Amino acid sequence: MDVLKFVALDREDLEVISAHLQDAELKVADVHWRPNERRLVLALDRFDWLAAYSAQPEMRRCRSALRFERVLGCKCRHVKPTDKNTVLNLLAIEFLEADPPAGAVILTFSGGATLRVEVECLEAELADIGPSWATTICPAHLDDADLPSAPEIRQA
Repeated sequence: MDVLKFVALDREDLEVISAHLQDAELKVADVHWRPNERRLVLALDRFDWLAAYSAQPEMRRCRSALRFERVLGCKCRHVKPTDKNTVLNLLAIEFLEADPPAGAVILTFSGGATLRVEVECLEAELADIGPSWATTICPAHLDDADLPSAPEIRQA
């Protein structure tokens, strides 16, 4: 598994990070909002989609960190911050520009949970921070079963 490190300074950069983090898992306890530092950090278990669709498919996860700087505020919907052991499955990340360069980063999770991160400007970093490990479960979405050449899929 190749170690990833990306920086996002615009919407297109964030789309690349979003693609690599699709189906990453994290616990609510792994979301660290640091208002005095104007920073939000998430520790995630990233699924390696590139390895899953390679010539010799391999299903792996890797501990990764996603960091946002210049954060003005952080709000959540359908997430209880006190339920620290709740597992969230990240579906997508998008940037909604408001008053350029300011805007909101929206992290959408399965089950309707969302985090809205208000930023002065977009400044994010994704980095693998730990070892990878094999997994027997490939994340699946309802439409995935119809895809040709999909690796063996088990509903999580």
